[in-house]
Formats: sequence, C-alpha cells, structure tokens
Amino acid sequence: MRRLCTLALLLSACGSSHQGDRSAGAAGNGAASGAGTASGGQGGQSNHGGQANSSGAGTAGSGGAPMHDEDAPTKAVTFTPSDAVILNPERGFYATTDLVDAPNLSGLRASGVTLVHSYVRLDQYRTSDLPDALLQQVSAGFEKARQAGVKVILRFAYNFGPYPDSEPDAPASWVLKHIGQLKPLIEANTDVVAVVQAGFIGAWGEWHTSTNNLTEPKTRQQILEALVSAVPVSRSVQLRYPPYKQAMYGAALTEATAFGNTFAARVGHHNDCFVSSDTDVGTYPEDEVDVFRDYVGADTAFVPMGGETCAVSAPRSECASALAEMTKLHFSYINREFQEDVLASWQPCRQEMERRLGYRLLLESAELPDAVKPGGSFRLTLQLKNEGFAAPFNPRPVFVVLRGADFTAKAIVEGIDPRRWLTSASVQVRLRVPSTLPAGSYSLSLWLPDAAPALEARPDYALRLANEQVWDEATGENELGGFEVTESAPGSAAANAANFSVLP
Repeated sequence: MRRLCTLALLLSACGSSHQGDRSAGAAGNGAASGAGTASGGQGGQSNHGGQANSSGAGTAGSGGAPMHDEDAPTKAVTFTPSDAVILNPERGFYATTDLVDAPNLSGLRASGVTLVHSYVRLDQYRTSDLPDALLQQVSAGFEKARQAGVKVILRFAYNFGPYPDSEPDAPASWVLKHIGQLKPLIEANTDVVAVVQAGFIGAWGEWHTSTNNLTEPKTRQQILEALVSAVPVSRSVQLRYPPYKQAMYGAALTEATAFGNTFAARVGHHNDCFVSSDTDVGTYPEDEVDVFRDYVGADTAFVPMGGETCAVSAPRSECASALAEMTKLHFSYINREFQEDVLASWQPCRQEMERRLGYRLLLESAELPDAVKPGGSFRLTLQLKNEGFAAPFNPRPVFVVLRGADFTAKAIVEGIDPRRWLTSASVQVRLRVPSTLPAGSYSLSLWLPDAAPALEARPDYALRLANEQVWDEATGENELGGFEVTESAPGSAAANAANFSVLP
C-alpha cells in the first residue's frame, strides 16, 4: 500500500506580488499537511480537507531538528514554455446556460470551456416567495456543472429587458427577501460558483431601467451589500457600473486594502458592452471615460473582471483596442457567443485572447537538490511569470508534493496567495524529508488544487502551468524535477525527524 505522509515544512520566505516584489511569510511558523503519518511521525490537527497541520518547532532528539542544520545544496533548473491554449479553471471564453433547465454541460471542457454564465430568472416571483421547486432545480443545475468540471458565473434577474421600456423588476423589499432565500443555495454550491454578478436590478439585472426605483443610491447599496453578505467570503460580487462602486466605497483597491472582508474588497466589475462604443454604451460617464477606465484598471488588479460585447464600434471593437483594454482592465473571461460580429472581427487575435484571458502562469526556473539525506533539509525556490491579463481571482492553496515508489507526501505552503500573482511570483520554502524515508528516487511537484474540499482531489479544477512536460493530468500536479534520497548526500540530517515537524 502507498504510504501517505507529509513533508516537514520549514518556512524560509514565501513571496508573491502583482508588481513582482516579494511578500514575506511569517517567520518561524509554517504548516505541513498529510492524511497520516510515516514511521516515527506524529500527526497534527486536521485543518485543510483532511490534511494535518503542524504546531510549533521541535527540538533535537524529540522528533525535531537541530538548531543549526545544513541544507542540501541545490542547482538551477529551467523549464520550457508552452504556446498552447491551456485549459484552466475560472478563466477564458465562457458559454451560456440555464441552470434551471438542468443542462447537459458534459462536452464543454472538450470545447475549451471551464466557465458558464447562467441567468436565474425570477420573473414569476416578483412579489412572492421563491418556491422550493425552483431552488431544487437550480441546485440540480449546479450539480450538472460540478459533474462537467466547470464553474458558474451567476446572475439573478426579474426580466430580459427590453431596452429602454423594460419589463418590471421587483420592489426592494422582495429583492432583499429573495436574497435571503437564495443565501443557503449559494452557500451549498460555492465550490462551483466562480463569481456572482449583482443582478436583480433593472433590465437583464444590469442595474439600469429599474421599474421600482432600485437604482436610487441608498437602495442599490442596500441590495448590493445584502447580496455580498449572502455570498460566502471566498467569492466576489461583480457590479455593472464602475461609478456606482466608486460612489459607495471610494478609491480603487491597493495591496493593503485588497482581499479582506470589506465590501470594497469583495466587489468586482463586469462590462456587458465591452469596447462597443466610446463609453462602452454608458459603462463610463461620457465626460470621465479615462478617469473610470483608470479606476477599473487599478481596482481589477485585486477583484474579478469579465463581461461581453454588445455592438460593433470599429475600430474600437477590433483586435488592437480589445487586447489593450483586456490587458489594462485585467479581463478573466468573456462571452464566446455574443456579440457575433465583434467576435468575428477578433479572429486574428482570438488565440491570443484564449491564451491570456485570466491567468497564464509560467514556471521560469527552480532551485532543486540532486540528493538529500534521510531526515535532511533543502530550500526549494520557484520563479513564476504571469503572461495572462489577470491573476487568479478566487483563493487557492499552494502545495509541494513529494512522490516515491511507495510514498506520497504533501506540504501546504502557508503565507502565499496566488490572487497576488498578477505579473510574477517567487516561492521560497524550506523542506525536510522524513528520517525514515527509504533510499531511492523521488520527484517534487507544485500542486495548486481548488480550495473547496469537495473539489481538491479533482485534477480538472487544479491550476496547470504553461510549460511543456510538467502537467500530470492524473494528479493535477505540475512536476518540478527529482532527487535521490541517500545517506551519502551532502548536508546534515535530523536523526529522528518527524513528518510534521517545523524547523525554526
């Protein structure tokens, strides 16, 4: 039987930045994870999908490490970039669906799609409770998405227009009640919710042409904050009009204000008339277009951005302008179905968009050992570059995986947030192999699984690096290289190193 153990994780520095600088992890504190212990190891408390968390540094002779041990030397390793379109979760051209109809989504990944956009129409319930039957239908739709390996961009709406004389939306009191009813549904299916769009108000839930005065500032803020509060903190809510967010929460997010549990940090943007006129058909105020594009460009370094086009506006809607704005505004996704004429004009740049929408993380180099003693330590260093328009926008853990003939160990790297990997990242971590590890050949991998325990083990929800010959589709891991475990390796070793110890 394969032994499932955990590497000892020694924290050196864990860094990442949207500007390429490093963000230090907590010195002297780290975590290692695994489903069990190897001989001589002592399990910690479970804290991540069945993994175990270490607590504190050990001492020599009691399963810990000597205070002044010597790491095994490492050497530089380079990797070959890939030009292929990489199928990765929560990014790219999306397809549309209707969760209420329990759709067949099974062929989407084969067509290059990992995201679907679904309206959930509430037209029949503008002044009544949502029935359990509707909630069950939507839940069944989420399960179809889960089975298909895709995630959902979710929007609730009371009508499908038309513009400007829209069908009714709902009174504010009923909108708030419906949000309360939908909260358990969203919570139960957060794993396959990529992002929630603010919806509810006006035509198509786009926050214009409300028939119940829902765009009045106090009312729209009340509805937005009720929805943000109903959505789990791991997910963002996207707003249609940038001036609304600025009016409510002020200046764009910064490194210091991003990713907290504030309304500002959890509200992103969607543009449903991208590059479709000089103002994107009213997305930006006519006299402040550049001001608000700059605002969105700064804000979307930290919150999700996506949308669709709605009309030809040459040359603005053509490749040069569209690519420049996707870059500036950090686009993660866009509709593959609408508007057809604009999409046709993108054929010369379509592949570049498919490659760069969202994140495209490239492993540039690594520092790896050739050999390590049983119980020995080494410092793993990874340099990554992001060639995409955006960083990953949902939380995602970072693991280092050690594999041998009958041994697998997984160490979670604390203090690193891939949502900050907008341009580059540096991952530095110090690892110890167990003293009971048999001599032989072992491989190291970088594993970036989904944060949801229900999806963690599914390779289709793991993040794939844009390199040749690193992806293991069976495990969802990115292979870094290997080394030998041998008593003759340079460096020192802890005689009784436990699998869950953390070196000082």
